[in-house]
Amino acid sequence: MVKIAKRTQKTRDGIEPLKLYELDEAVSLVKERATAKFDETIEVAMNLGVDPRHADQMVRGVVNLPNGTGRSVRVAVFARDAKADEAKAAGADIVGAEELVEAVQGGQIDFDRCIATPDMMPLVGRLGKVLGPRGMMPNPKIGTVTADVTAAVTATKGGAVEFRVEKAGIIHAGVGKASFDEKAIAENIRAFTDAVMKAKPSGAKGNYVKRVAISSTMGSGVKIDPTSLASA
Repeated sequence: MVKIAKRTQKTRDGIEPLKLYELDEAVSLVKERATAKFDETIEVAMNLGVDPRHADQMVRGVVNLPNGTGRSVRVAVFARDAKADEAKAAGADIVGAEELVEAVQGGQIDFDRCIATPDMMPLVGRLGKVLGPRGMMPNPKIGTVTADVTAAVTATKGGAVEFRVEKAGIIHAGVGKASFDEKAIAENIRAFTDAVMKAKPSGAKGNYVKRVAISSTMGSGVKIDPTSLASA
């Protein structure tokens, strides 16, 4: 327990908890404190002025990070015939139709994201109770129900990140790895926060972005001045 306390204190040293840092400085602080024995994920958390219990205040979308996520993503595609072949050629890890639906119903979820062609949705719809709570249900609004499976698989493998606001009005996501250089991390963060800002719902009133902070998997949070997030 003493080692954990010392490590936690070390990640906090030099970070003023109430200060709003410029993005580049915040990235530098987080990166230099990411000293775990594994490649820590850089995470962004945004507190939004919305109440997602109201349909007109839901914030959801997908963004392609310019420098990828640094994470290997296993993709499953629900498709038949030529579209199944297309998905395999694009690099999908698992491809199937009825048999894949049955496997998922039986608890076999060996993937991180899934995509479905429109004709498969009557079948895939049965998996709502399984995939829904995991945030993995295919949805046309975020491009995971599509006939263009090649583009969808390529985007997902290449750094597409889904975001969805939670009950408390918080959105968080991994946007890179500590091994990335500072410029790549900052570019990814700007791309992510820009996508969230553009997804501002019609029902949002007052201050939409209340707080933004970044951290590494094992590190402390660093608060960011939202005005420094505008694309350079």
